[in-house]
Amino acid sequence: MATMKILYSQQFRFCIGLIYLSLAMKPVCAQQAHNDMDRFVSELMSRMTIEEKIGQLNLVTAGEAVTGSVVSTDVESKIKEGKIGGIFSMSTPQRIRAAQELAVNHSRLKIPIIFGMDVIHGYKTMFPIPLGLAASWDMELIQETARIAAMEASADGLNWTFSPMVDISRDARWGRISEGSGEDTYLGSRIAEAMVRGYQGDDLAAHNTLMACVKHFALYGAAEAGRDYNTTDMSLHRMYNEYLPPYKAAIDAGAGSVMTAFNDINGVPATANKWLMTDVLRNQWGFTGFVVTDYTAVNELIDHGLGDLQEVSARSLKAGVEMDMVGEGFLTTLKRSVEEGKVSVADIDRACRLVLEAKYKLGLFEDPFRYCDDSRAREVILNSAHLAKAREAAGKSFVLLKNDRQVLPLKKQGTVALIGPLANTGTNMPGTWSVSADLENTPSLLEGMRDALGNQVKIVHHHGSNLLEDAAYQERATMFGRTIPRDERPEQEVIAEALAVAGQADVIIAALGESSEMSGESSSRTDIGIPTVQQRLLAKLLETGKPVVLVLFTGRPLTLTWENEHVPAILNVWFGGTETGKAVADVLFGDVNPSGKLPATFPQHVGQVPLYYSHKNTGRPLADGQWFQKFRSNYLDVSNDPLYPFGYGLSYTTFTYDQMELSAEQLHQAGSLQVRVTVKNTGKYAGEEVVQLYIRDLVGSVTRPVKELKGFRKIRLEPGESQQVVFDITAEDLKFYDAELNYVAEPGEFSVFVGPNSRDVQEKKFILVD
Repeated sequence: MATMKILYSQQFRFCIGLIYLSLAMKPVCAQQAHNDMDRFVSELMSRMTIEEKIGQLNLVTAGEAVTGSVVSTDVESKIKEGKIGGIFSMSTPQRIRAAQELAVNHSRLKIPIIFGMDVIHGYKTMFPIPLGLAASWDMELIQETARIAAMEASADGLNWTFSPMVDISRDARWGRISEGSGEDTYLGSRIAEAMVRGYQGDDLAAHNTLMACVKHFALYGAAEAGRDYNTTDMSLHRMYNEYLPPYKAAIDAGAGSVMTAFNDINGVPATANKWLMTDVLRNQWGFTGFVVTDYTAVNELIDHGLGDLQEVSARSLKAGVEMDMVGEGFLTTLKRSVEEGKVSVADIDRACRLVLEAKYKLGLFEDPFRYCDDSRAREVILNSAHLAKAREAAGKSFVLLKNDRQVLPLKKQGTVALIGPLANTGTNMPGTWSVSADLENTPSLLEGMRDALGNQVKIVHHHGSNLLEDAAYQERATMFGRTIPRDERPEQEVIAEALAVAGQADVIIAALGESSEMSGESSSRTDIGIPTVQQRLLAKLLETGKPVVLVLFTGRPLTLTWENEHVPAILNVWFGGTETGKAVADVLFGDVNPSGKLPATFPQHVGQVPLYYSHKNTGRPLADGQWFQKFRSNYLDVSNDPLYPFGYGLSYTTFTYDQMELSAEQLHQAGSLQVRVTVKNTGKYAGEEVVQLYIRDLVGSVTRPVKELKGFRKIRLEPGESQQVVFDITAEDLKFYDAELNYVAEPGEFSVFVGPNSRDVQEKKFILVD
């Protein structure tokens, strides 16, 4: 026995020694890999002409799933001439292999091409829109959805995605709020990290990963008036504390590329902004990947007023941009700019090197066709495991906004009337930015519910109304194959038919809200309510006296004041992706208990926008519980309160929070403090709860927000079960950028809040001491 102990001890020490050796060797191996890459790229560049180097900076579109107004021309001959470094919006192993063969067999230096696409919330298996995924508050799930997207897209030949979009947005009028993670800096940063890890995995050269592209750098979500492509204007203090952290989190997670924003920053558009692209991104944050413009963003600098195409191309390159998307300003002007001394060969070399390094990291020089495997595509894309995960993700993204008298969950019996223009349109279920979705084979809500429920529930259906009263508006709102047929008969005739159908049912499900293209790029709205023609239908359905459940489709926070007052149950399903219909059935009929929490505040009225929980106090704040007080910061007609606060979401069960406790009343700069709270499921259903931690710096050298999210835990509890949730707070959690942009935690008094959302919280205080 003693001998065995000795042998075991020796083996243990040997194993520990191997572990330490492995850890010690990692920096050495990494440095060696970097040196190998540097030698390879340097040798290759020594053989390249100036035209071939500039060619690597040219990103074109193949015309498939185009997301802009310009389509590249003469692509095949440019590949052969070495004038293309990357192609996007091309898919399938066959097409990509054919294009790659042109590059590696017919160009002089045989440099492979990088292939990208807007894989935003899934590839063929579509997951909820990003704002919906954010509502899950489930980082493991979000990372897994990105991993599946990478597996599918890479199986179809792609190796680069223009995601994640990490723009903070607090303006629900902005259409692209649907493509991001909402209003909060902390939540957005955690999601940015999860998405990058999911796409890139542990090995970027693996055949089933994608290079991430963080966008839009920077501040795009703060576009004035909520109008796409518009200007932004904010202080450095706000930038560093509220808008830049999610980009930095994605960079720190290892994102391989960054995309420029369309807006200007301090008077200089992002694509030509050297302070942003070089000083901040590279010098301050240490980014070593490459920067690509957004669609024709270099050319658009002309309309910004920065000069002609040659001038703006030179400015963009010198600012720190490496790849020009579609506009071909780099391709057509940079050689002349070198000859005229407007840019240097060193500028060209820097950009070319970074693009070539990305291709090296992706393993394309080792095997240009590593992503072109027909058999893997057939095995991976839309497989049963991925569809199951899509159904799960959709169910976890839904937010129960109201459930009076426990209308939900419904019983699996009797007859249900599914009424509304969103009830039977499969093309709208994936949501905006689903360019690779198979729209012809995506089940509608009606089809998905029937499939999920089988013969247990009889479902009767009627469209009930048009999507929008204005036909021209509806055409704009149903682009890219998302058509919803119009009924040109008198409205009252259509509603009468719908009411006759509803009369057959025990309960009415109203499928209303936005179409998928009423949010997304170039889909800003000034009226963010449910369209009036749908509201009139909803009012008539309520008049039947039958229970009505509003299944709400939206890509943004909506103004739902009337609906909240009159409709007994409201389930916000965003756009849930491929398995939307089945997931809605799961939640409505109780197989899944909704657990989503809002990642963005829902206002009472569009006039409150921008509205967000982490605002700063004015010198004349309105007292708690007050609606209006003269000479205070408020409105005459609407209270300051949101309709639904950030972090809000109901469950079929109920949770109670015991009195929170702090482990100490003081926190030292080098120490930690624990916040403890016990949460109990006091209802009849098992459910998940997102326990949220907020902090307020009560006295600072600069004004500080009234609350900031600093932690959250998603827990699952059976009926009657309790769990203690513990948060550790350190000085790092209290840091912010002061007036001189020093990142500091200032000693003083702090409030800590814990609760189920940003409004309904307990509060205690502690002091940070040196």
